[in-house]
Amino acid sequence: MKRLVILGGGESGVGTALLGKEKGFEVFVSDKGKIKNKYKDVLIHNEIEWEETQHTESKILNADVVMKSPGIPDNVPLVKQLLEKGISVISEIEFAAQFTSATILGITGSNGKTTTATLAYHILNKELDVGLAGNIGDSFAKQVLEDNFKNYVLEISSFQLDGVKGFNPHIAVITNITPDHLDRYNYNFEEYISSKFRIAMNQTKDDYLIYDADDEVLVDWLMKHPVQSQLLPFSLDKKIENGAYLDNNNIKITIDNNQIIMPTKDLALEGKHNIKNAMAASTVAHLLKIRKQTIRESLENFQGVEHRLEQVLKINKVQYINDSKATNVNATYYALESVSAPTVWIVGGVDKGNNYEALFPFVNTKVKAIICLGVNNEKLLQNFSNMVDIIVETQSMSEAVKTAYKIAEAGDNVLLSPACASFDLFESYEDRGRQFKDAVRNL
Repeated sequence: MKRLVILGGGESGVGTALLGKEKGFEVFVSDKGKIKNKYKDVLIHNEIEWEETQHTESKILNADVVMKSPGIPDNVPLVKQLLEKGISVISEIEFAAQFTSATILGITGSNGKTTTATLAYHILNKELDVGLAGNIGDSFAKQVLEDNFKNYVLEISSFQLDGVKGFNPHIAVITNITPDHLDRYNYNFEEYISSKFRIAMNQTKDDYLIYDADDEVLVDWLMKHPVQSQLLPFSLDKKIENGAYLDNNNIKITIDNNQIIMPTKDLALEGKHNIKNAMAASTVAHLLKIRKQTIRESLENFQGVEHRLEQVLKINKVQYINDSKATNVNATYYALESVSAPTVWIVGGVDKGNNYEALFPFVNTKVKAIICLGVNNEKLLQNFSNMVDIIVETQSMSEAVKTAYKIAEAGDNVLLSPACASFDLFESYEDRGRQFKDAVRNL
């Protein structure tokens, strides 16, 4: 009996444990932190051995295969020991994919992957048997075990891709690549790009890679490192023969001389970046032979993703917008690009080596006040204090929202788009977004 050791007792870890047990592995789950009660109950109920607040090496280094949670870096001593012993260390995506013959659509990128994955699922779900998993929702492994869908839309992070070996999605999407998480890649942008492109490394000529042809990083990389799969680019600026492009406010998608046209004026989501997300998701749907009418209707009624430019409330003619999912500068760039009214901007948190220069034009023209929300706001003050009349430091969400309420006037926006990770004051970007919404509702 092969021994499967799982590092991390969260959603992906417990899902993998259940699937591993069903497939005849001897399973052991080890978490250096506390395992949440809801996951502990599942492990106990299924008689799976587990430990928390420690890693017992004697029970881990005898594994045949190790599934590592994406939150654990590759360079921690325990992982290095496993690799030195020649033990295979993989991600949940790699483990679960070998137990399904479903058509897999994998979506990665620095920004837009959650929206693109959710939108693709929203369209496909109308006509196909499909699951949504990966970095989002219920674990992929658990869905392979319990639902056995014929198709999967997987949102996949670079950390999950670092742990794949044979994984091969029939359709891969790379939304864009901008510097993010460089702390995990030795501050080397090339390493991070290479990690994202692992999504296509096992693809063949029968598979497809959909990507943003306006993203120079992607285009350059593909020139130097060609892939086997068929390329379907999308663009707002260029005319594309095979793929998607924008022509007079219409999205035109052509695959094998079969074209569909969709007006952008009917898109439920606003902003240029959402036209790209719509292009990517629609190209997938077109490939999988979804009816044009279904694609159009789905794009018109898709409400977007929580914490991503989510319109919360209008109070005294001021619109409050929750963009807590913007954990890097590029995501905040899209947010500031998409607002038209004068904006009170709430920003800050754990800076992952941010360069804020790209935001300067928007801050100069659209932002009337900045509210810093972080333990250390030094870099924000250095960058922006001479651009706006009002810049304030706050230490809690309720304080930030109350300050914004005092500053904002009728017709303004209050935008939470932090451009930083959340871990200094919050549990996660979801926790940060929910606290923002609660604070707004309590005004």
